Amino acid sequence: MGSFMKSVEEQLALIKRGAEEILVESELVAKLQRGQPLRIKAGFDPTAPDLHLGHTVLINKLRQFQDLGHQVIFLIGDFTGMIGDPSGKNATRPPLTRDQVLENAETYKAQVFKILDPTKTEVAFNSTWMDQLSPADFIRLASQYTVARMLERDDFHKRYTGNQSIAIHEFLYPLVQGYDSVALKADVELGGTDQKFNLLMGRELQRAYGQESQVILTMPLLEGLDGVKKMSKSLGNYIGIQEAPGVMYGKLVSIPDALMWRYFELLSFRPMAEIDALRRDVELGANPRDIKIQLAEEIVARFHGEEAAAAAHRSAGNRLKDGELPDDLPEVGLVSAEAMSIAAVLNKAGLVKNAATARDMLNAGSVKVDGVVVDRDFIFALGKTHVCQAGKKAFARVTLCME
Repeated sequence: MGSFMKSVEEQLALIKRGAEEILVESELVAKLQRGQPLRIKAGFDPTAPDLHLGHTVLINKLRQFQDLGHQVIFLIGDFTGMIGDPSGKNATRPPLTRDQVLENAETYKAQVFKILDPTKTEVAFNSTWMDQLSPADFIRLASQYTVARMLERDDFHKRYTGNQSIAIHEFLYPLVQGYDSVALKADVELGGTDQKFNLLMGRELQRAYGQESQVILTMPLLEGLDGVKKMSKSLGNYIGIQEAPGVMYGKLVSIPDALMWRYFELLSFRPMAEIDALRRDVELGANPRDIKIQLAEEIVARFHGEEAAAAAHRSAGNRLKDGELPDDLPEVGLVSAEAMSIAAVLNKAGLVKNAATARDMLNAGSVKVDGVVVDRDFIFALGKTHVCQAGKKAFARVTLCME
């Protein structure tokens, strides 16, 4: 679907969905107004990924850009990865070999192509251009930024004022990330809110090298299952995208109610109008768990397929999807001298608490016979067998026999 098919307003609404900040929005509008596919860049660390749903927030946004017809560049920072990062606690982190980087890149692809469209994704490695820079080029790059500005970066500032050492090469990291935007001629760069300083560096350097500055778009860090701290492996509040369907399903259905709208906005591909309608349903008394089930099914299907999602749903002891029947359908035989009203049948077959509940459910359109919604006028004929369903969970194959 080409970008020319959606208006700038429609594109902007989708791009802004869930985003924390766009710098500078007016520049983004100007870029979109040209009607050309934009180059959208996001950088990833080359260490072997084991992605969780928090990581997918950014990848989902890349997918939305693809759906709008833009070109996505999935950049693997192998140049920095092969240097190794001796900063802070990682003093002994060994540099990665070329083979390790390529192996990790394959692992990435296997995971991210469950979200991204491979035909619209360019996978790039920053060693491609960084290896070409001469020492003189590197010095020119380093001359584009001042130490004072570098020390404004939050973590550098804290370490400097706390008398913790900062190695010179650490200042080169943001410069390399910014230079990647120059090399790729990026129109837009995406990153987490914690990446803002490095993303802004790309804008500065593109300007210094005579290019139009990229627009930066930051995405929030997703809260974990506790709804408080950000999702991370070390805190154990995460859902890994390679976890078994049943595990993934169970974790999503058990998130706090207050968190589910955040997850819908950042993880679901449903239109916001649909999500707003679900929110209204909950305000009107719908069970939040039923809404979380819809989210869980969508996410499990994305990573494991529709069949696995339906199986996870069933094995969690849940109601069935519309039109599905349980494998162990109870058989109920009722004895009568004459045809009966459906309300009486539901009551006698034990599918409802009492006759009043049966009438309420019939009025609400919650009763089905052989998969079709029926009202109070439905008469169950003698000698007939029908599959009756009251609400979401009560099913039986009922036969009405002569006395």
